[in-house]
Amino acid sequence: MKVRIGINPITWTNDDVPELGGDTPLETCLSETKQAGYAGTELGGKFPRNSAELKPIMARHGLAVISGWYDGRCDEKEVSSEMDAITPHLQLLKDMGSKLVVYADTSRGRHGAIWAPISQRPALRPEEWPAYGRKLTQLAERMADFGVRMAFHHHMGTIVETDAEVGLMMKHTGEAVGLLYDTGHSSFSGGDPLTLVKSHVKRIVHVHCKDPRKAILDKARAEDMSFMDAVLAGIFTVPGDGSIDYVPILRVLGDANYSGWLVVEAEQDPKKANPLTYATMGYKNLSRMAKEAGFTVEI
Repeated sequence: MKVRIGINPITWTNDDVPELGGDTPLETCLSETKQAGYAGTELGGKFPRNSAELKPIMARHGLAVISGWYDGRCDEKEVSSEMDAITPHLQLLKDMGSKLVVYADTSRGRHGAIWAPISQRPALRPEEWPAYGRKLTQLAERMADFGVRMAFHHHMGTIVETDAEVGLMMKHTGEAVGLLYDTGHSSFSGGDPLTLVKSHVKRIVHVHCKDPRKAILDKARAEDMSFMDAVLAGIFTVPGDGSIDYVPILRVLGDANYSGWLVVEAEQDPKKANPLTYATMGYKNLSRMAKEAGFTVEI
């Protein structure tokens, strides 16, 4: 069983909140990504959006482009309209050799929700799930035909946030809809990451590893904090520095022959959590735990 370990540039610079590392150059993000040991990175706002410009930059640093986030609107748009909107992003990923897209459905107002109390977020009614699942499946099938698979990202503040909602999405969608499994969002939403991975491991195509600090997680849920206020308070850190036991989770993935990327994605305030220090810690911890779970970590 082989995996590769990558990182998201949110460790250095947060696209939602420019005050968090907004002045950090892309060159710093990439050079420190390589220095910390990673084989690849997901895209961020500072990356060029055309492959002719991006390829030589990534080649110079010896890094792969793993994937890239997309603010989807499948619930609000017709499938054809949503596919037209995402096609330039898919083309960039395809040109860069990426096999999947990080697709989060931010319909019904996700961005404003990151500053609202976590209890105030959009949700689908029970009777809306079947139709939504059909649309999402159709979109995922069109993406697959294009050559870039959907990795659906369950995320705080969206219509697919909780472990139960992940289950409903999986129930009402076809195999073309792959799951991006995120340990941190499962925990923050009140779920159990180990139960979640066991429930849907056959559909998991991508993995985000963020580790919640339990005291801050408990405080955020008890006080109904916003997602971003919790981030600023330090709710997330890198694997092995928080409250999740990753080895059992990784063993479940290994038993199911998972062979994709494990991506460290731990948004913090870079002024409080030095990006290179935490990136290096995350790589060393996740590599060690992956090997303990039986994986071979490819460089």
